[in-house]
Amino acid sequence: MAKLSREDVLKLARLARISLTDEEVEKYAEELSAILQYVEQLSAVDVTGLEPTNQVTGLTNVMRKDEVIDYGYEPAKLLENVPAVQDSHLKVKRMLT
Repeated sequence: MAKLSREDVLKLARLARISLTDEEVEKYAEELSAILQYVEQLSAVDVTGLEPTNQVTGLTNVMRKDEVIDYGYEPAKLLENVPAVQDSHLKVKRMLT
């Protein structure tokens, strides 16, 4: 059975770049060990002969077809209503610094 030591938890905390108190180290050692024990239990289950389950709804190809809808407007005509245009695109303020 997998039992995490104090050093294991501290190494995981260092990799995750988090600081833990002594109480948290003990708490997480117990909780993570319980999780690993459950994973070991799942790994022990015999799944030979079982088909993989990709999805359970039974739906296939539920996407609509891409269709061009002509609303009767020209892009250039719509751009007349915006405050700033550059190279046939909307011009906005920089969002990333």
